[in-house]
Amino acid sequence: MRRERVVVLALDGVYPFELGIPSRILGAADDRYEVLTCSVDGRPVRTNADFGVTVEHGPEALATAGTVVIAPVAPAHLADEVSDDVLAALALIRPGTRIVSICTGAFVLAAAGLLDGRRATTHWQVADRFRRMFPRVDLDPDVLFVDDHPFLTSAGAASGVDICLHLVRKDHGSKLANSVARRCVVPPFRDGGQAQYIEQPVPEQGAASTAGTRAWALERLDEPLTLADLSGHARMSQRTFARRFHDEVGLSPGRWLIQQRVVRARHLLESSDLTVDQIAGRVGFATGASLRQHLNAAIGISPQAYRRTFQTAR
Repeated sequence: MRRERVVVLALDGVYPFELGIPSRILGAADDRYEVLTCSVDGRPVRTNADFGVTVEHGPEALATAGTVVIAPVAPAHLADEVSDDVLAALALIRPGTRIVSICTGAFVLAAAGLLDGRRATTHWQVADRFRRMFPRVDLDPDVLFVDDHPFLTSAGAASGVDICLHLVRKDHGSKLANSVARRCVVPPFRDGGQAQYIEQPVPEQGAASTAGTRAWALERLDEPLTLADLSGHARMSQRTFARRFHDEVGLSPGRWLIQQRVVRARHLLESSDLTVDQIAGRVGFATGASLRQHLNAAIGISPQAYRRTFQTAR
């Protein structure tokens, strides 16, 4: 199988942790990806830490990429315009190339005009700044990543792991993505959004978590679970449970259940020959039509199209 070349663009002020994520995650995908790192001039790059990074490639590597990743920089380096050397480097990317940003890397794409009219995300702490600078971008600060092909944007830090696993899952299916996650000792899929990480008042002492009920619900997705069922299991009032659930997960219980059912349906579409109606029943959607509706809302395609894509990757 042909290896896809992924080129990571490192700019001055880059975060070292996020810079290394594509190589670490994609490099664990059974030799399916070749990951290179470049700078706009081939010279060493200053990081936001007390050391620099020497890269092996100049901007010409971008012209050879199937996927380009824009690594994030510290907020002090963000601007509403990109420098001429960055624009020149971006101009080398071939049309149709998949372009991914991690965290504040979305500012680079937006400043270059590449995200106008598109949905995107970035770190929640700089979301207001992003909106002021780039009002033509449809920013969603509540999610961990956005796939608006061919542009994919992710939230802060560890969301770079999420989006790289998403690339593996999209290209080669959940089996390989799960294997990569195990090798790197990270969760294969994180539920919820950025809201669960936003600074909030400390919960009252002794407040119970909804984690146990979430685990209980995941074993019963085929059942018609209601808020009353969930709050009853957690031994909380419905109002208290719904509030605490949203504080911990960043979603309402109903939205979370739909999300988990879609995730389970995607796995069954990839790994089984069950019909759409059968899968719908196993994940708790009343009908195949309901599954089609929710899958299309989540990822923009039908179950049949999703299955064809996976079977091609497999």
